[in-house]
Amino acid sequence: MKPAAFSYHRPASVDEALELLARFGDDAKPLAGGQSLVPMMNMRLASPAHLVDLNDLSELAQVRVCGERLEVGALARHRTLAESPLAAGHCPLLGQAARTIGHGAIRERGTLGGSLAHPDQAAQHAVVAMTLGARLTLARKGAQRVLEADDFLLSAMTTALEPTEMVLSVSYPCAVPGEVSVWRMFNQRHGDYAIVAVAVTLALENGRVSSLRLGVGGVAPVPQRLDAVAQAFRGRVASVDWVAEVARAARDAVTPEDQPRVPAVYRKELAETLVARALARCLERSGVPA
Repeated sequence: MKPAAFSYHRPASVDEALELLARFGDDAKPLAGGQSLVPMMNMRLASPAHLVDLNDLSELAQVRVCGERLEVGALARHRTLAESPLAAGHCPLLGQAARTIGHGAIRERGTLGGSLAHPDQAAQHAVVAMTLGARLTLARKGAQRVLEADDFLLSAMTTALEPTEMVLSVSYPCAVPGEVSVWRMFNQRHGDYAIVAVAVTLALENGRVSSLRLGVGGVAPVPQRLDAVAQAFRGRVASVDWVAEVARAARDAVTPEDQPRVPAVYRKELAETLVARALARCLERSGVPA
């Protein structure tokens, strides 16, 4: 199929882009990489009368460290994040997840902002943003606001983004010294969205867990940050038995919907397996013997 007819605009500045979005309101859509929006337009799931192409706004593609946070512009490409030394050094989970997105052509064109503006429940950037507690800066003509990821991601393909707004940037907490991160996902075919995806960060102090984050995608309409599970297992000695206990607790904490092709019990067991594998890899990287 082909998209419905639309008017094309290519602003030269952020202010011009926001002016266009304010002028056309619900009839306009910002275009970044187009890897989510264009297929939706081709299937007539989205039919904007005006397409506002953001690709000349190079200032929205920067990756930089701001204090204790890594700030990433909304137009940063998946490939950029997968290869960024700053991401690898300050927020390694982001780069690990970006390397698993789709295929090479998708990583070359797709953007962070576009992925978060059209979030699948197991999409890499949505899971990472929820797990790390990312903050999104949104802009409309004359104003900006900052939302936490769990306030921005409302449901599958649904966010708190208003029709006249666009994502400017996303910031993530920088990893603390000694913290390790692991991304794991399972999909039916290479390049597909995950059936279940897991994001983990872990820091140890004298063999005990000083910091733990657990995020799971594919088990609810939005990714789940398992704060209660993480809190319950902090302060414990990290070991093989500890890994198994955390994985079982993660399985019990998620309540996926039952679907004919992917039963809920399968997703729960898959969550347990992926959490166990991710934590085992974290211990390996931290020098804890298996």
